[in-house]
Amino acid sequence: MQVINTNTFSLNSQRHLNKNTQGLATALERLSSGLRINSAKDDAAGLAIAQRMESTGRGLTVALRNAADGISFAQTADGA
Repeated sequence: MQVINTNTFSLNSQRHLNKNTQGLATALERLSSGLRINSAKDDAAGLAIAQRMESTGRGLTVALRNAADGISFAQTADGA
């Protein structure tokens, strides 16, 4: 029969080390990105608002490009 010896102090220390290492990694990610929201767990509502604003901005950029293309098309048709 095999005997399994456990060192509870060592296991507890390892658990705390892993938890602190994970916390440090999260803090470094937040500091290095420079963003207020890095993931949904930071601020879910804020992330949703930011994504909506970003997609609105992209839509406006496409609308401007389409308007410029329409103007170019009209100018080309005028010149022909």
